[in-house]
Amino acid sequence: MRWIDYPRRGRRGVRRWLPSWRQLLLAVGLGATALTGWLAWFYATTEVPDDLNAFATQQNNVYFWADGTEMARVGQVNRQEVPLGQVPEPVQWAVLAAENETFYSDPGISFSGMGRAVYQMAVGGDTQGGSTITQQYVKNIYLNQRQTMSRKLSEMVIAMKLDERMSKQDILAGYLNTSWFGRGSYGIERAAAAYYGKDVSELNPSEGAFLAALLKGAGQFDPALGPENRERAEDRWSWILDRMVKTGRLSAAERATYTVFPEPGPQPKSAGLSGQVGYLVDMARNYVESHSDITAAQFDLGGYQVFTTFEKPKVTALAAAVQDATKGVDPDHREADKLLRVGAASVALDGRIVALYGGPDYLKQGFDNANTSTVPLGSAFTPLVYAAGLGQGVQRRRGGDRTPVQPTTTYDGDNGVNVMTPEGPYWGRDGKIVKTANEGKRDWGRISLRGAIEQSVNGPMMQLAMDVGLDQVRRTAADLGLAPASMGELVPAFGTGNSTPSAIRAADAYTAFAAGGRRTDPYSVLRITRNGAPVDLRLPTAVQALTPGVAADVDAALKGAVRAGSASSVAEAGPDLAAKPGTTPDRRAGWMVGYDGQQSTAVTVFRADLKDMKLLPLEGVGGAAPETSDSALPGRIWTSYMKTAAGGRR
Repeated sequence: MRWIDYPRRGRRGVRRWLPSWRQLLLAVGLGATALTGWLAWFYATTEVPDDLNAFATQQNNVYFWADGTEMARVGQVNRQEVPLGQVPEPVQWAVLAAENETFYSDPGISFSGMGRAVYQMAVGGDTQGGSTITQQYVKNIYLNQRQTMSRKLSEMVIAMKLDERMSKQDILAGYLNTSWFGRGSYGIERAAAAYYGKDVSELNPSEGAFLAALLKGAGQFDPALGPENRERAEDRWSWILDRMVKTGRLSAAERATYTVFPEPGPQPKSAGLSGQVGYLVDMARNYVESHSDITAAQFDLGGYQVFTTFEKPKVTALAAAVQDATKGVDPDHREADKLLRVGAASVALDGRIVALYGGPDYLKQGFDNANTSTVPLGSAFTPLVYAAGLGQGVQRRRGGDRTPVQPTTTYDGDNGVNVMTPEGPYWGRDGKIVKTANEGKRDWGRISLRGAIEQSVNGPMMQLAMDVGLDQVRRTAADLGLAPASMGELVPAFGTGNSTPSAIRAADAYTAFAAGGRRTDPYSVLRITRNGAPVDLRLPTAVQALTPGVAADVDAALKGAVRAGSASSVAEAGPDLAAKPGTTPDRRAGWMVGYDGQQSTAVTVFRADLKDMKLLPLEGVGGAAPETSDSALPGRIWTSYMKTAAGGRR
């Protein structure tokens, strides 16, 4: 006799294999009993841990120079516990309205939220939903941040047990003191200081609502990180205040007084980041966060050792070169010297950023001039056009074959020549034919492409870019590492540098000319460890951006520019140098970009108000005569640096 009539006797075909309703009920009952038993066992065997997680033993992050000596010790973990009584009640209620309005009545978990979370885990969705404040506190102090089924179930059980042991006030205090608010701040006391420069007890409900918004993800709601963040922050701030009214914790009349978003101030900077070190630390940290699996929150917990590519003697030499070359700059007594900015970067031929000049002092100007992407590269872009022409040839008839060009190929070097397309002259948006413009409006007659690079004759380069195809030139520039977002509009001026790469990217692009066409994306970190254990870091690999022959031809022209051309002023820095000055028609940017056998260095000078980055003319900077080239000051900085630190040999 069979205890279970399955397959079912007396049935035929498909019906023989279909269970009866009694069998279905039996299966469901057995499954429910097994699940209930397992959950009871899991609850009984899961204990509240005795030890806190790594959060309780936070450390500084330490940055090292390329030679292994310590560069900076940065204590980004910034936490100070405060009693709940020091947190204004409206601020507490703002947090509860945002995160868990039933906190004082729930048993440590939300059954509806738990159901949503379990369902999401079952279908492979996001497992973060459904967490109460008690669960989040458990995750902060006992568990890790991984979103797995076992971790989520442990979180729920520990939350229920903790809710029985601790008062709600103690749980809320612990949560407010351990939660991450961004800007390196753990706990609401340091968050108040990081965003508003005040003690938590001084916060008003509006400011408290903003800090509560950060708990959803500080990286998405800190307005300082971008306009999209600010829009999200303002929306959630307003929503939280409205929720406080709905839950009876804020009167409608008081809510009506909070109509202006409480804009947080800038992030306070550590005193140990003065001079150039702050720029270097910022760049290294950004590289770590974008090229490893370390999140911003994890990095702020500390304990990491970051070994950078920066070489201290070269960083020092670059800063000294800027200081020496700008001694004559007097913004207090000369209008042309006001708002002058200098940025510079030196990149080894394998992509390592070995030196950087971001500004006069990180604590005085946090904006990094070496990493800005708002300054046109000007005629320092023309070697990229030359490389595109040599590598791809030209197409002077629409749909026709491409014709190779050589360094000896000649173009019309006179000033004011019509810019041509296959169909005829190029007409600008102003209804006029676009014409070439050489520096100083000088006529050069017929001139070879190599001669145009050596002497910085812009007209032939503008026409060459049109003949190659502006889209093809842009592709070559991208191959050489210029970011798509920095590319200028595809008009004739594209060929003479309306693109705005940073000094770092400009220097990196030139490394391909010195290295047989091979190039590596610039990077600032060599390796990372945490308490001595290696951490995975994604480093760039070299690519063949140009053929060796094209790279050699560009290299020869740039060396010719130093020997007897537009860059001859830097020749005193040492033998076998290659360089190209950069200027713009409106005289709003000056550059010098070049290299020796070890590294490529770019120096840019511009005038701009950092509030709107509107560029101003450079004419007369440092008391120079009006006809002085805008590349003169960058050239002096470049020369001084190469003499002392970048391998120049006298």
